[in-house]
Amino acid sequence: MILAMIFDLDGTLVKTEWLKSLSYAQAVQRLSPAPVTVEEVQAAFADVVGRSREEVSSALLARFGLEVAARARLEEFEARFPWQVLARIRLEIYDGMLADSDTLRSNQWPHNVELLHAARRASCKTALASMSTCDQVTRVLDAIGLQDQFDVVLSREDVECPKPDPEIYLLAGRLLDTPPRECLVIEDSPAGVQAAVAAGMNCVAVAPPFTRAGLLAQPWLAQEWVVDDPARLPLVGERVIRHNHPIVHTTA
Repeated sequence: MILAMIFDLDGTLVKTEWLKSLSYAQAVQRLSPAPVTVEEVQAAFADVVGRSREEVSSALLARFGLEVAARARLEEFEARFPWQVLARIRLEIYDGMLADSDTLRSNQWPHNVELLHAARRASCKTALASMSTCDQVTRVLDAIGLQDQFDVVLSREDVECPKPDPEIYLLAGRLLDTPPRECLVIEDSPAGVQAAVAAGMNCVAVAPPFTRAGLLAQPWLAQEWVVDDPARLPLVGERVIRHNHPIVHTTA
């Protein structure tokens, strides 16, 4: 029986993964001595979407050969490691995007937000489990008016290990006082799906364009629970909630 629903934020409730991809693209362009297109960076970002800032930044540094350029600016950004230079340039750009409430409101995933409201109507406990910072999570929730829709809100500061480690989902379940088998996670990235399944929780993955290929290729969740059309998500979620439909995980 599903008693709690746990939502990812970036890419699940709000199209912030798209905004993040643009901020990383602009940061790479500022560092790169050679021309790099936005589309090239977005394609590389899609391979690591949902992972920690260190992992994403390190992957992009390697992909675009920016180690030397980043090392040359360590002192400027008071950084110890090259990946921190890219991360700090990108964060400055992204913070500017988050300051625009109209941008955030216009980039919600309406069907996913409706599922959250359906969960509240069904008296499910609800939590948010995001790898964004607490400040970023707070700004996004305030902008889109969802700050009062969660019993628990968790961000990257609340855990030691990022997704795909299950720590953040296990913590959410404990704080909701709900066993993993009675929790349903709504995710949009392969790393998030892996984390939810590793936590022993049920999971439904919504597959927006940015992470669709990765979700369709991932081995942790049966394909019937990967929702390729976001418009189908409320129906699938309510089927799980109201009829206690079992979700069978595959094994990697």
